[in-house]
Amino acid sequence: MKQVVTFGEIMMRLSPPLNYRFAQTQNLEITYGGGDANVGASLAGLGVPAAHVTCFPANDFGHAAAQQFRALGVNMDATVYEGDRLGLYFLEVGAGMRPSKVVYDRANSAFANLDPAKFNWDEILKDAGWLHWTGITPAISARTAEATRQAIAAARRLGITVSADVNYRRNLWQYGQTAQSVMSELVAGCDVVVCSENDAEDLFDIVPEPGTDNKFVSVARQVMARFPQIKQVVTTRRKTHSASHNGLKGIFYDGQQFLETVTYDINPIVDRIGGGDAFMAGFIYGSLAYNNPQQALTFGVAASALKHTIHGDINLVTVAEVEEIMKGNTSGRLLR
Repeated sequence: MKQVVTFGEIMMRLSPPLNYRFAQTQNLEITYGGGDANVGASLAGLGVPAAHVTCFPANDFGHAAAQQFRALGVNMDATVYEGDRLGLYFLEVGAGMRPSKVVYDRANSAFANLDPAKFNWDEILKDAGWLHWTGITPAISARTAEATRQAIAAARRLGITVSADVNYRRNLWQYGQTAQSVMSELVAGCDVVVCSENDAEDLFDIVPEPGTDNKFVSVARQVMARFPQIKQVVTTRRKTHSASHNGLKGIFYDGQQFLETVTYDINPIVDRIGGGDAFMAGFIYGSLAYNNPQQALTFGVAASALKHTIHGDINLVTVAEVEEIMKGNTSGRLLR
């Protein structure tokens, strides 16, 4: 397989142990993660050559974050080291009826203030077959949006598949440009998008057609008509029974066929952060490994279901473990 390249911010994650609340803990556990980087690290664990592109401060935290991703098999050679701080986020893990909570501290991070000219995308992508980004990256600053635009343009010149999880985060868009104007230009360069009906309405003012039986197909069809480069629209459906118990399935449309998976019952949830990234990594792996979109979709959802059982942002699973879930082996029976 050719290399999959991801682009985006990596943050330090600080969490109380177990299900402790912020108000009662005296300790915070450190891990690192970010939507795009989580995809790259998950792919590396599945045996796909993966590289991540980002900007870190040239301090111990930046180097520690880079080292963690290198240890997971991600090529970090295109990292730019400049700026003053690493973005942070704090996670309080919920349980039962108490939801998890996230507090961000990422303003003026090194990534937000990156210089787009420092990234030679033709060189970075020379060995790549796939580029993946998320809507979080261009939401951070005008600089990160410009770097994303340049990355997509280079991928198009080189004939590389481009995917995006549009991942609309309303509160991030604070630098004077609207998500609607920025994201439309960027999504126009994509082959595959993760986009729900809510995202399509918020970003592109696309809503299901009146009287439609399948709202997702109606929206996906309109998204593909608006952006003809897009060949596949995928997303997940989550049924939240509680913070500790969810159901999850995947859906897909490619202009001809609508596909869906079985619903995986996830109970108890250990950590749902990174579940969407695990889905996208699994879908990319499945798209590369199988000549079958149904298998690719099912692999993605099975991978995401497994991620919910793993602490941290990154899906530390093997292909064999995901394929066991695809076969219906979800009992969790002890292996000896």
